[in-house]
Amino acid sequence: MTDSLKHRGPDAEGYFFDGVAGLGHRRLSIIDLSARANQPMTSGNGRYVIIYNGEVYNFREIGARLKTNTRKNEEIQFKTSSDTEIILEAFIAYGPDFVNQLNGMFALAIYDKQQQELYIFRDRLGIKPVYYYWDEVNFAFCSELKAFKCVDAIPREVNKDAIRDFLHLGYIPTPGSIYRNIYKMTPGSYLKVSKSGMEQTRYWNIQNKISSKVVEDKEQALVKLSDLIISSVQYQLKSDVPFGVFLSGGIDSSLVTAQAVGLSSVKVNTFSIGFEENSHNESEYAKAIANYLGTDHHEFIVSYKDAIQLIDPVLEAYDEPFSDSSAIPTMLVSKLAKQYVTVTLSGEGGDELFFGYGAYKWARWLDNPVLKMGRKPISWAFARMPNRYKRVSRLLDYHDPKKIKSHIFSQEQYMFTEWELEDLLNPDYKGSSEVKEYTRSASLLRIYDEPLDSKSVHVRERNLTAMESQALFDLQYYLPDDLLTKVDRASMRYSLETRVPYLDHRVVEFALNLSPELKYRNGISKYILKKILFQYIPKELFNRPKQGFAIPLNIWLRNELKYLIDDYLSESTIRHYNIVDYAAVKKLVKDFFDGRDYLYNRIWLLVVLHIWFRKNQP
Repeated sequence: MTDSLKHRGPDAEGYFFDGVAGLGHRRLSIIDLSARANQPMTSGNGRYVIIYNGEVYNFREIGARLKTNTRKNEEIQFKTSSDTEIILEAFIAYGPDFVNQLNGMFALAIYDKQQQELYIFRDRLGIKPVYYYWDEVNFAFCSELKAFKCVDAIPREVNKDAIRDFLHLGYIPTPGSIYRNIYKMTPGSYLKVSKSGMEQTRYWNIQNKISSKVVEDKEQALVKLSDLIISSVQYQLKSDVPFGVFLSGGIDSSLVTAQAVGLSSVKVNTFSIGFEENSHNESEYAKAIANYLGTDHHEFIVSYKDAIQLIDPVLEAYDEPFSDSSAIPTMLVSKLAKQYVTVTLSGEGGDELFFGYGAYKWARWLDNPVLKMGRKPISWAFARMPNRYKRVSRLLDYHDPKKIKSHIFSQEQYMFTEWELEDLLNPDYKGSSEVKEYTRSASLLRIYDEPLDSKSVHVRERNLTAMESQALFDLQYYLPDDLLTKVDRASMRYSLETRVPYLDHRVVEFALNLSPELKYRNGISKYILKKILFQYIPKELFNRPKQGFAIPLNIWLRNELKYLIDDYLSESTIRHYNIVDYAAVKKLVKDFFDGRDYLYNRIWLLVVLHIWFRKNQP
C-alpha cells in the first residue's frame, strides 16, 4: 500500500504491526531531515505510534506549552526537532481534544498499543486527504484510493449514485467516493476505531464559526485581516528545505507572494505557467508582478502536446472520475517547481472567502424577488438567443429552490443540470431516492448542518446573504473535493508539498464574519483583499479581467483532443458501459461541433467518465 504512494514520500519508509493494527508511512522530509524523525514514530513512553501527512505550523508553541505544563519529575525531553514528536506528545497530554490546538494541514493516525485503539484526525478544511474502508469488522485507511487496490480483501464495487454527482458537479463530494464501501473522511473530524466499532466526532464545523454579528468597520477589518494573513504566511514559510510560491498573476497568489517576499530572508522563487494560445496566457502578468517584487521567477509555456502527454497521468493521479481540467497545468507547474524547491505556497481559498467567483454574482441576481417570479418566461426567452445567452437560460431553469446552490455551481461550470441528467443517465445510474439522501450533493448539506456530536452544537442567529450562502457551499464542497484535491494530487505526484495560507483556520473564521459589503462593493469582487494587496503592488498591474487557471479546453476538444471524443464517446464505448443514453450523447456531440461552445465541459465530463471506466472496469 505504501509503495503505491511512494511519490508522496520518496525520502524514507517505515512500518509497524502488532497483530491487530498495521501502519505504513512514506516520508517527504520537510522539518528535521534526520532519520530519527522518520515514521512510524513511537512515543517516549512506548505506548503510542503515529503516522502523519502534512505540517503543523505552530508545533514549537505547542512544544513550549507541553514543557511548561509538565511537572518537573515528568519533564519531556524531545529527541527530535520535528513536529511529529510534539503532536504525539500533545495527544498523550491532552487526549483527542489536542487537535483543537493544531494550526496546519494534516491527516494523522495515532495508535494506542495498550488499548488497541486507533485515532485518525483530518484538518479543518480538508487540505490533506483521508480515505477509509469500514465493513463493521475490518478498517483500512490511506491518503489516495490507489492504495486500496493493493488489498484483495477490499471490494471495489462502483458507487453508481456517485456518477450522477460527478456529472452534475465535476467531482464526487464527501463522504462518497467512486466505490460503494470506501469513503472520504469529513474535514474537521476525527475517527476512533476500536474493538467496539468506529465513532466519528466533529471537532470543527464551519457552520458553527458563523457569528451573529459581522465586522463592518473597513479600517478595523483591513488591519486585522492583513495581520492574520501575514501571520499565516510567516507560519507556512517554516521549512528545512527550499520553498517557492505558485504565482498566477492574480489577486490571491500575488498577495501571498508579496508577503512571502517581505518575510523571507532569502530570495523567493516563483513559478507560473502560460499557454501558447494567447487567450489563456496570463504568464506575462505573473512575470510583471515577479519583476516588481524582485523574485527569482520561472515560467513554463504549455502547448497542446504537453497537455496530451498528461491526460493519462492526471487521470491516474486522481483515482476516481475528476473533471477539473486545470489539473493539467497544475501538474505541469508542480513538475517545474520541483526542479527548484520542495515546498510551495498557493492561493487556494481566496475566491471562496472573498467572493471571487462569478457564481456569487449569479446567486445575488437569482435571489432577486422580481426575477424569481418571472424566471420561467425569462429563461424561455434566453434559450432562443445566441449561444452566450443559453447559459443564462440554464441558470434560470432550476426545479428545486432547495438545490439552488449546487445548481448555480453546476451551471457556472457548464456542467449538466439535474433535469438534463434525467434524460442522459440510464436507469441503473439515476439512483434510488433512499441512497440519494446520503450521497447526493444537495442533500449532503445536512451532514454539515447537523453536528456529529453534542460538543459542536451552536445556534446561528445571522441570516446569510445569497452570496454568502453560495460561498459557504463552495467552502464545504468545491474547495476540499475539487480544488484542494487537485492541488494535493498534482503537487504530491512530484513529491512537492503545497501549503495554502488563506486556509489558516484563523483567516477563515475571520473572513466568514466580514460584512459582505467588504467583500463585494460597487461591483468590485475581493474588495478588501485588493485593498491589502495594493499596499504592496500597484493597482495598475491588475487592470484586467479575471481568467482563472484553465486550459483552452473548448478549442482543444475541437482539434488536437478530438480523438478523445471519437474514441470514448463512440457508440461502441457508450453502449459497452451503458451508463448514459447514446442518442443523447450523439446529439450533445453534434451540437458542440455545430457551434455550441458552452457544451464543452459536458463533453469533457463524459470523456473523463468513460476513460475511468475503461481503465478500472474494463
